[in-house]
Amino acid sequence: MSGPRRHVSFAERRARLGIRHLLAASQYVPRMPDVAQALIGLHATDPSAVFLAAAARTSSPDITAMEDALYEEGTLERMLCMRRTMFVVPSTLAPVIEASTGRAIAARERAACAAYLRDGAGWSLERYKAVEADVLAALAVRGEAGAAQLAADVPALREQVTVSPGKPYEARQAVSSRILRVLAAEGRIRRGRPSGGFNSNRFRWALSPLADAAEGWQTAAAKTELARRYLAAFGPATTDDLKWWTGWTLTDTRKAVAASGAVSVSLDDGTGHLLPDDLEPVTAPEPWVALLPGLDPTAMGWRQRGFYLDPAHVGDLYDRNGNIGPTIWADGSIIGAWTHHPTGRIRTHLLTDPGLEGRRAVNARAEQLEAWLGDLRITPHYRTPLERRLRQSP
Repeated sequence: MSGPRRHVSFAERRARLGIRHLLAASQYVPRMPDVAQALIGLHATDPSAVFLAAAARTSSPDITAMEDALYEEGTLERMLCMRRTMFVVPSTLAPVIEASTGRAIAARERAACAAYLRDGAGWSLERYKAVEADVLAALAVRGEAGAAQLAADVPALREQVTVSPGKPYEARQAVSSRILRVLAAEGRIRRGRPSGGFNSNRFRWALSPLADAAEGWQTAAAKTELARRYLAAFGPATTDDLKWWTGWTLTDTRKAVAASGAVSVSLDDGTGHLLPDDLEPVTAPEPWVALLPGLDPTAMGWRQRGFYLDPAHVGDLYDRNGNIGPTIWADGSIIGAWTHHPTGRIRTHLLTDPGLEGRRAVNARAEQLEAWLGDLRITPHYRTPLERRLRQSP
């Protein structure tokens, strides 16, 4: 007869977070790929967030080394995946993510693009496929190219479509961005080094081996593997957490959890899952403080956030669409927010008092981040009420 079900308290979940998410100083790792490996991926809708998330978890963060890992070494892949969101993920895990989440997203993106080109530009499906073939041929010759260079090689990319006709925000849009987005979603091309700094969204493009690598994974098996990786990094977590994080259906999520061999555990706010080899209690690491960017993978790792977030602070820390801004953490809980002021200063605001030592640690982290950014200026893509107030203060 089996014994009582394992219970994991909020306190233990916060301890696991500090260790598994590399936020306690004793857990820092040397390089950005190590961070991506531990967290499955780094949210990359805002390019600067990738660097800030890695810097918060590495012992000696170096922007040049991070850029080399992203664009030269082939150890990281920037891709559209979970919840139709951009992530930077380990290249070794990218085929699993493409097969488990990317395929369905790519199919929807292709159908939408075909309709967009048909209705807005009068393209047949045959012309759409021919232009894609020309783009791939141009990249095979160039090796890497920006959108403008590709448009010079494939003039059809310069054609425009009117979006939102008749509306006050009607605009003309080149077809290139939609076509390149679909090819990237399918893993046939990849985003390379941007033309600007690390916070630029103007990427160069290159051919990608991801589509071929993902062929070796059946969708169901890939979902099981991703569920196992998620529980290893974020467990204990609920079925609803995993469904939200991946964007899967509830049926597919339940199947993946069952196939992973996960064990049901009780939580302070319900029922969750842990991998069978991860049931031993976890001891809290040393006290720690971290300044994390907007959309950090830790802040966006669970749908049910009561173990690290006071519900009273949601209105200050999230925008209207549920995107979290830059946050201050202490020992597994969000205690405040920060912004990079136009003066170059890191401005902080505490919603919960961490005590004298905690306040000193927050100030020290702010000074370190300020020095690391130097002359760079970071504005988060998603502005939250408290971040805006901090930025507007003199």
